[in-house]
Amino acid sequence: MKIADIELRERALFLAPMEDVTDPSFRYMCKRFGADMVTTEFISSDGLIRDAWKSRAKLNISDYERPVGIQIYGNQIEPMVEAARIAETANPDVIDINFGCPMKKIAGRGAGSGMMRDVPLMVEMTRRIVQAVKKPVTVKTRLGWDDETKNIEEIALRLQDVGIAALTIHGRTRCQLYRGEADWTLIGKIKNNPAVHIPIIGNGDIDSAEKAKQMFDRYGVDAVMIGRATYGRPWIFREVRHYLDTGELLPQPSVVERVAIAKEHLAKSVEVKGERVGVFEMRRHLSNYFKGLPNFKDTRMKLVTLTDVAELQDTISSIADRWGDFDVSECVPPSLSHDI
Repeated sequence: MKIADIELRERALFLAPMEDVTDPSFRYMCKRFGADMVTTEFISSDGLIRDAWKSRAKLNISDYERPVGIQIYGNQIEPMVEAARIAETANPDVIDINFGCPMKKIAGRGAGSGMMRDVPLMVEMTRRIVQAVKKPVTVKTRLGWDDETKNIEEIALRLQDVGIAALTIHGRTRCQLYRGEADWTLIGKIKNNPAVHIPIIGNGDIDSAEKAKQMFDRYGVDAVMIGRATYGRPWIFREVRHYLDTGELLPQPSVVERVAIAKEHLAKSVEVKGERVGVFEMRRHLSNYFKGLPNFKDTRMKLVTLTDVAELQDTISSIADRWGDFDVSECVPPSLSHDI
């Protein structure tokens, strides 16, 4: 598949942008395990144009991530256009617009999926951004605001007409948040509409290699985007790719391998963000790597409270010594019920 001039393999695998999750170190791990494309955490247009340090810091991308997108959100055209220009100076491969975030603090003020309640504004904002930057512009959105207004078919065609290079659709409405099952029916309908000629990326509830293949086979999407199932499991991309290529399911990584992965992730986090921030921001990831291990409470507490890198690395290493023979098939995969 291609996004503008960006060549990607057929049946590509995307990492979903997730706030407080898809930072540079996590994107690094997902790329290492086979993610074809990654995207930054979403960045506030207001934060960028005010030069807020936290927003600016999210523009940091590296060549090892490519192709990589920078995602922006906002509810007003001029700030979004300016934010897109600023994001372009970081030299991403694409500028992605977030029209999908369902959280009240975002959607409630008309940004994210709140934009689906004002389609003319959404389309005009997108048109202006496409005109303002030289990089390809992509969009991530949902089926609609609620069950009575699933207007994604109209939106897809109108966004294509103003020049977007690809469209990612999450198979829920804004009002669903992350409840219930994702409905891919409309995603498939859009992909198979002869009037649609841009890549369509499906998103929602991909939590296994079998599920990814099922969505490719059933709906014909160009790529699938994986989000919450990557928590503590960046190797899911390796699992999916192997299954797509061979039809064989890979065994789950052993505890020993998970220890090595966690230590590598920690080292990258510290390299990118420094010891204090790097350790702190790893806390959300570390315990998920070992979810399901028995009698793990005390060790888990250390993983989320230690501040010294060497002590934390030693604690992670001790997991291999204590649980190295544990049957990881008994580990519970991360739940998709967690709202982000």
